[in-house]
Amino acid sequence: MGLKSLFRKHTAAGHDDKLGEPVEYNGYTIRPAPRKQGSHFHTAGVITKEYPDGAKEQHFIRADTHSSWDDACAHAVMKARQIIDQQGERLFDQTSR
Repeated sequence: MGLKSLFRKHTAAGHDDKLGEPVEYNGYTIRPAPRKQGSHFHTAGVITKEYPDGAKEQHFIRADTHSSWDDACAHAVMKARQIIDQQGERLFDQTSR
């Protein structure tokens, strides 16, 4: 392991590329995935739904920033629920993007 990876892990408090715990909501799975920028974390995550022909997923990122990874995870779950409530099945429709 090189010096760069040690530094990166330290500066990101061990949360680089880490997904939060999955949350089930109305048949969808929400995985918070905050993105570190400077000393803050952007709200981001992945919404997944299983279908007979396989899983579909949609990634999202918002401009909202948070001082902690945990706060960003909580906000990502709230935003994902809002996205699901507003878009439902259209979330995976290629024409809705």
